[in-house]
Amino acid sequence: MTFTRFSVALAMLILWACEPAADRAQVEAEGQVRTYYIAADVVVWDYAPSNRNLIFDKEFDEKEAHFVKAGDYRAGKVFKKALYREYTDETFTILKPRAVDWEHLGFLGPLIRAEVGDTIKIVFRNNVHFPASMHPHGVFYEKDSEGALYADGTEGKDKVDDGVPTGGTHVYTWEVRERAGPPPGGGSTAFWMYHSHVNEEMDFSAGLVGPMIITAKGMTGEGLRPSDVDREFVVAFMTTEEMSSWYFEENLETYAAKANEVTLGIDVFGTRLAQAPDGFIYMPFMESINGFLYGNGPVMTAKKGERVRWYVMAGTSFEVHAPHWHGNVGTVGKMRMDVLELTTMGMQTLDMIPDAAGKWLFHCHVMNHFAAGMGTFYEILEE
Repeated sequence: MTFTRFSVALAMLILWACEPAADRAQVEAEGQVRTYYIAADVVVWDYAPSNRNLIFDKEFDEKEAHFVKAGDYRAGKVFKKALYREYTDETFTILKPRAVDWEHLGFLGPLIRAEVGDTIKIVFRNNVHFPASMHPHGVFYEKDSEGALYADGTEGKDKVDDGVPTGGTHVYTWEVRERAGPPPGGGSTAFWMYHSHVNEEMDFSAGLVGPMIITAKGMTGEGLRPSDVDREFVVAFMTTEEMSSWYFEENLETYAAKANEVTLGIDVFGTRLAQAPDGFIYMPFMESINGFLYGNGPVMTAKKGERVRWYVMAGTSFEVHAPHWHGNVGTVGKMRMDVLELTTMGMQTLDMIPDAAGKWLFHCHVMNHFAAGMGTFYEILEE
């Protein structure tokens, strides 16, 4: 009898091994459908709502004022933007409250989560005046869910996703295949981003970008958080070219006292600029962390001994950043680090078990970026 049961089991194993790989992948890929209701909305954003340099607890000095103070020919620190925001259902009438733990996301879009094997369904509404989309990194999609406009030879339903018109809605379907998750030995999560890709320069500069975290199969805990992590933070070290935004002219007209005297132009690299009568050229590169300058964002807080995972990303500009944590160290792969290398559209993950309590500086070590406001705080509490 024992031999018979063993023979049956062996036969089943052989049959399973002989099945086409695609069929096995389908069985392994079965998961849940994760549905998100996300809109592109018009939002007025303040990069420094306290009106102070909180890193050094002081008024803005003359140099810092160049980046944050409105003037005759400058917009200052407040800009009209287009941001992704999450709603509770397909009516897009009630904004989904952002959890306290994720208020540090600032102007980033809602966090999209899924586990390997799941399917992400995005019901997207465009509430801004220009065509917008949602283009993901890492996950699998067909041509009708790519969310990118270029001459790809598609038409009909495969073209609608490229740029959703004002007032329009489109459903994006993204499969979370094994390739979207962490590689073998690569931890329990993979970090990706999504963004609008119709006019990528203007869309991204307007603010249409958000994070996505994919958890390995079987490693998902409460709230889709990875089960081997106690706390997570997503941090964008981002050079936002406000002069490349869809709203640049409108922001100048709204916030610059003598906007009517400004001459708009384009430099040799195709970047828009504004020139004042005295020759001053205004090109607002906002060097922010999640849309906040000079420590104005929420303080990211954890406890000593917790397993903390940091997801760090950059934008589409000509970006080279060096995120540096004071006080504690983490690991990337098999390296202990307290400074990361981050370039254009970079996405990296650092794991930390903090052992030093205190309120610590977290900033870009490219010093002109730090001088322009690219710094914030994180705090480690006693256990």
